[in-house]
Amino acid sequence: MAAPVYFWNMRASRRAPYGQRLKKLLKLAGVGAHLTSRDLVAVKLHFGEAGTTGFVSPLLLKPLLEFLRKIGTRPFLTDTNTLYVGQRAESVSHALQAAAHGFDPNLLGAPVLIADGLKSTHEREIPFNGAHFPSCYLAGDIVDADGLVTVSHFKGHDLAGFGGALKNIGMGCATRRGKMHQHCGLGPQIHPEHCTGCGACTNVCLPGALRLRDGRIDLDPELCVGCAACLPVCRHRGLAVNWTVDTTTFLERMAEYAAATLRTMDGPCLHLNFVTQVSPGCDCTGFNDAPICPDQGVLASLDPVALDQAALDLVNAAPPLYPSALPEGTEPGRDKFRALHPGTDGTHLLKYAETLGVGTREYRLVTI
Repeated sequence: MAAPVYFWNMRASRRAPYGQRLKKLLKLAGVGAHLTSRDLVAVKLHFGEAGTTGFVSPLLLKPLLEFLRKIGTRPFLTDTNTLYVGQRAESVSHALQAAAHGFDPNLLGAPVLIADGLKSTHEREIPFNGAHFPSCYLAGDIVDADGLVTVSHFKGHDLAGFGGALKNIGMGCATRRGKMHQHCGLGPQIHPEHCTGCGACTNVCLPGALRLRDGRIDLDPELCVGCAACLPVCRHRGLAVNWTVDTTTFLERMAEYAAATLRTMDGPCLHLNFVTQVSPGCDCTGFNDAPICPDQGVLASLDPVALDQAALDLVNAAPPLYPSALPEGTEPGRDKFRALHPGTDGTHLLKYAETLGVGTREYRLVTI
């Protein structure tokens, strides 16, 4: 059965400005029927790496937060710390980065809470009988929330092909350990030539997988549990993320994490995709390249698979924009993200998520 996906092309007027139209979209999507007064609702989004401009602006979120408060819930803005070392690798710098991009609780009426804690150790191990994982490691404040709303900037991604609701849920709600498991299984890459023998990584490696041998770092993969606690403490490039997992495996792992996250919720969750400033790469890169197509609008659904499929179809049907990273001669109707990232088929994420019961690729677009 086709899932309804509600679509607004962002046309507005004096009588029906942005906030009014967005609230109409939210009302039609039906999220209010699944939330009750005093529910603590996690609004999962990406605050944007420093230098990035494509993240969903806090100004665009105000009507959503007003809508959630009006139905009696208590929303909070949230994300999880990154696997890689950057401005969002721990909660202090992450919260400051959110503030730098305008996510001010005094203006928005919702606090910023980094869901996996100070050093990404606030996690819940959730049993999951998947092809890749017997359990998943999710951010504690996501699991503990009474409801979940995801807000995603739909754009390209080097490994996933594209990033939308499913990536925001699967990768975005995982702790650093969970992100490590999705990207590379167990164990970091070691670079002994950069190691100074400071011992910072061995001090945080509780299983004892990291050791110093002759003053240089060494890894015992049999002992490594993939917690990734070592990555943010290394200051000398002696450890790095192993990004070499094949894309099919990576996409399936991410889908399993998305399924595990949604199964922790008591009812349906609302998902929003902003198909605007559709950049060729992720908002984690620290910059946004020129958009590859005109802005399409905002989509909302209780089904994240249908939502991402609809967003992908809109982008692919749209005329290409130049100058952009798209190859010259890309025709409307061609998969733009596969043109950008050859060898990466993001539709596999949709197909695999559908087999897990996360949602359906069949959708009915309802234009408001």
